[in-house]
Amino acid sequence: MGGLVIEIHAVTIDAADPYAIATWWSKATGLPLGEGDEPGDDEIMLRTKQDPFLLFIRVPEGKTVKNRVHFDVNGTEGRTRDQEVERLTELGATVFDDQRKPDGTGWVIMLDPEGNEFCVCRSQAEREG
Repeated sequence: MGGLVIEIHAVTIDAADPYAIATWWSKATGLPLGEGDEPGDDEIMLRTKQDPFLLFIRVPEGKTVKNRVHFDVNGTEGRTRDQEVERLTELGATVFDDQRKPDGTGWVIMLDPEGNEFCVCRSQAEREG
């Protein structure tokens, strides 16, 4: 077998309020909500430049354990990891575990407003510098 076997079409995130959490991630990433998505919808999409897109779906149960899959993000537009942590905190995320090291390596584990973990890593410029 050669070549691509499957394509990942979407990354789906369970949510109590898909519109609210998708709107938060839209502000965090700059990705637009799907056309026609509105409050109360059971599925809300964030459109990426190409698949996979992010799909937030309503589920009846809340999050109870650590995520098995999470996003690793880093700052763009010249923002450092620390500046990105500050920006995301201002948007409503919280710092869960700070893994930054004195030598500048490491990451910060944060929680989005529904408690989903994600990591903020160093920017490309920080890794190269």
